Amino acid sequence: MVSCKIIKNMNTLNPFFSVVIPIYNEEENIPELYRRLTSVLGKLCLDEGRSANDYEIIMVDDGSSDNSWALIRKLHEQSPEVRGISFSRNFGQHIAVSAGIDAAKGEAVVLMDGDLQDPPEEIPKLYSKLKDGYDVVCGIRQARSDNSYRKFISILFWIVFKTLLRLDITENQSMLRIMSRRFVNNFRKITERNRFLAGLFAWTGFNQTTVQVEHAPRYAGRTKYTFWKLIKLTFNAVTSFSYLPLQLAGITGLFFSVVSFMLGIWFIIQKLVFEIDVAGWASIMLSILFIGGVQLAFLGLIGEYLGRVFTEVQKRPLYMVKEEI
Repeated sequence: MVSCKIIKNMNTLNPFFSVVIPIYNEEENIPELYRRLTSVLGKLCLDEGRSANDYEIIMVDDGSSDNSWALIRKLHEQSPEVRGISFSRNFGQHIAVSAGIDAAKGEAVVLMDGDLQDPPEEIPKLYSKLKDGYDVVCGIRQARSDNSYRKFISILFWIVFKTLLRLDITENQSMLRIMSRRFVNNFRKITERNRFLAGLFAWTGFNQTTVQVEHAPRYAGRTKYTFWKLIKLTFNAVTSFSYLPLQLAGITGLFFSVVSFMLGIWFIIQKLVFEIDVAGWASIMLSILFIGGVQLAFLGLIGEYLGRVFTEVQKRPLYMVKEEI
């Protein structure tokens, strides 16, 4: 029996399922993604006593430079269930997902990547769990189908994230998840610019759970997440949900101050009591350079937090839509 959170309302024109997919240069994957996704959604709708096309597929083109948007327009002409949002430039995957969530009208909203590493065939498994009364069901990768480099970066990311943050977030999350209408309506209230979605989903609370899902190799093309993008994502995740780096800066400064004071007292005792000359010009210069580097690093960290405050105060739109179908 369907949970009250996603109960059917035959008087509404809104679709039962919404699937949000961020697209960035995925022209090789879009046709196969559409074919497999529509097959799964059609059967799922019929199983729930709905019409076979009681769904919408929202593809958000995040400033692609290939033919992705042309393919989305073509799919819309063939099937009105396909909706498209085209950004004026590349705003990032997490912003693209947020735009899709803003546009989604379904009673159950699915998020997934456009490279088919999130198999559409896993959606019924998530939906079955959602019907048990959960607001969010997140797919956890049983085993990553990435190369060793991506696996290492992922492990490093979760080590840093779990160490510095106090959010209860399960490791190896995929983008693949399903959310209730109640959760989506509340999530839309979040307006911050620098977004790490896994953290925001956990921060909201609500009744959440996880399900083991398959993680397939990329169907075609190459990953769009470079090393520096992954580093930026990690730094963004940490600074968006924790003041610990700033607290660490204060603790480090206090530590060096205490050590410097004690060394100063020791040098004075050596000179006045034991009449020992305190030599070591090189060590003094090295200490000055080291402390100066630490100060500049932490000033940069403070500047990063101030920059985020500046960005929020500007209140610019989260994204700019060039075209919508």
